[in-house]
Amino acid sequence: MRADVQQVADGTYLVHGSNTNWVILTEGDAVTLIDTGYPGDRPRLLASLSEVGSAPEAVEAVLITHAHTDHLGNAEYLRTTYGTPIYLHEAEVPHARRDFLHQVNVGTVLRNGWRPGVLPWAIHAIRSGGTAHVPVTSPEAFPSAGPLDLPGRPVPVHTPGHTDGHCAFHLPEAGAVIAGDALVSGHPTSRVKGPQLLPDMFHHERTRAVASLAVFEGLKGDVLLPGHGPLHRGPVREAALQARERAV
Repeated sequence: MRADVQQVADGTYLVHGSNTNWVILTEGDAVTLIDTGYPGDRPRLLASLSEVGSAPEAVEAVLITHAHTDHLGNAEYLRTTYGTPIYLHEAEVPHARRDFLHQVNVGTVLRNGWRPGVLPWAIHAIRSGGTAHVPVTSPEAFPSAGPLDLPGRPVPVHTPGHTDGHCAFHLPEAGAVIAGDALVSGHPTSRVKGPQLLPDMFHHERTRAVASLAVFEGLKGDVLLPGHGPLHRGPVREAALQARERAV
């Protein structure tokens, strides 16, 4: 299965999975992988590594923006198969272990089923393994405050609200920000195009999610790599301001 891989800077690639994005950072033969898609995205995930001339054995670490199944889906597979360490914000580590689950549930989806795009999205999510139990047995907190000593030198940036431990990753050298689900550019359940928050039903605490947009306003960069939607070019600060205006 061919992956939809988009090079956005030297050694920086945005990959569009079946409905969720992940990012590959390369440095020589070594790789940092940020997010892993749905469980059903595994063929695309492996194909994307091949597309950039790499392989799962070369992944030095997996960084997870947050532990929702569509981002965490293949992390434990990589850990158990290749010994890849899985890093998250300390507040997200127990979420990755599934000590608890802060994720939209079936009841909430059904109550929102009248909204455009919700039912097709839900069917896709179920078929892709969105309701699967995919805990990471031994997730770890980031080993330092950043920049991390990994390919791409990503800097974790805590952006809570979507989940308690949601993290974006700043790439100062590339002038880019990997936003996860704290700032997206589209979603099948949204009619809006461009920078925005996900619909309310997806956030654990919407008020904190809105407040975290101020964090993005302080990050320098002209490329936004979202967890959902297309690549967005333009000042990240302006993208965050636009999302804030739409969230009112």
